[in-house]
Amino acid sequence: MSFVKKDNQRYFNPMRRAILKHDMIRPKDKVAIGMSGGKDSTTLLYLLDTIRRQQRLGFDFEIQPITLDMGFAGVELQPMQDFVEKLGYELEVVPTNIAKVVFEIREERSPCSLCAKLRRGTLYTRAKELGCNKVALGHHLDDAVETYFMNFLFHGQLNSFEPVSYLSKTGVTLIRPLIYIEEQEIIRYVNREKLPVIFNPCPVDKQTKREEIKRFVATIAETYPDVREKFIMGMEQGTAADFWKKSLVLP
Repeated sequence: MSFVKKDNQRYFNPMRRAILKHDMIRPKDKVAIGMSGGKDSTTLLYLLDTIRRQQRLGFDFEIQPITLDMGFAGVELQPMQDFVEKLGYELEVVPTNIAKVVFEIREERSPCSLCAKLRRGTLYTRAKELGCNKVALGHHLDDAVETYFMNFLFHGQLNSFEPVSYLSKTGVTLIRPLIYIEEQEIIRYVNREKLPVIFNPCPVDKQTKREEIKRFVATIAETYPDVREKFIMGMEQGTAADFWKKSLVLP
């Protein structure tokens, strides 16, 4: 791994801040990392491994990379396996028929919701079986902002996903250590370090409502470059609870 002067500022400090501020990882935790083969989860493993090896949290913890074989034809997992093994881990590959269920059996017109539900259920179950008490996903700051606008525009809700969520059905805790890191910074890091990224064979990739919102946020950022920072500030202030309280009685 190469290291440049601003890596702490751009990557390691924001990740360490997220982990400690939201109590994501504790001593002796076993953290499963959901590996999709994309840039985000690959970067998550790379950075979290560095933080663990360099003891940047002040304590040790375990990492268990897990990927799901979705059942798409022609997907080559070897580059991901080689990358994981080079870091000193063994990639747990979980075979599934999710692609067949979503696109052939159910023939979903809007498949993303069902696909995500099946993927996460399988990931959480396998993580628990492997003795993991935490599952880390590669959601970054842009994902959080986009989720907020999706909830607002499509459902009339003012919220996004949480940095930490306890999943009572499986008994594992979901964490998002990249929550303070912008997507563009991740792209730069992947290109600079030449991290492996596997082609996404999903037939609806880049054709979803989230892609529309991604473009929407990018347009806002052209006029208001600090929109992502302001998002963090607003979410952490927790002011949403004060919006138009139902207890208000008008004369």
